[in-house]
Amino acid sequence: MADFTAWARACSSWIVPVMMRGHDPHQPARSFWFTPGGGREGDETPRAAAVRELAEETGWVLEERELVGPVWVRTAVFDFASMPYSQTEDIFVADLADAERRDRADAAWTPQEQEALDEVTWFTRAELISDGREVFPLTLLDDWSAFLEWDGETVHMGEVDE
Repeated sequence: MADFTAWARACSSWIVPVMMRGHDPHQPARSFWFTPGGGREGDETPRAAAVRELAEETGWVLEERELVGPVWVRTAVFDFASMPYSQTEDIFVADLADAERRDRADAAWTPQEQEALDEVTWFTRAELISDGREVFPLTLLDDWSAFLEWDGETVHMGEVDE
């Protein structure tokens, strides 16, 4: 099981999630955007995993209490590096104003991440749509009100084939 965090920041009237661009090492021409995250370690909670993975992968540091959600929970089924995966994802949001920025050391990335990750950046919804690459979760190309105006109820998205 893996826990992921979709990370959003608010500034005036615009919202921007942090996204990571990667590629499949077995299909280098296949480039895609996805939210930061990864698997739990030991008896780590989804919240703790989200905070740790965000810091390791992007350098943005939050406290668990600063996460909102999980806003979405889903099971993603996909292939990567010629291997099939099925992972449950808890998707959280947070405000950049609550985060501390630290330099991310390449050593925080696993060898597989070093091989497959290309970029970490912020996107508006329009930029993400116009970029033209695949996006995971695909729902990020839809209306963002589901997490911007979250009512406290986690949306269970079921199994999603990607």
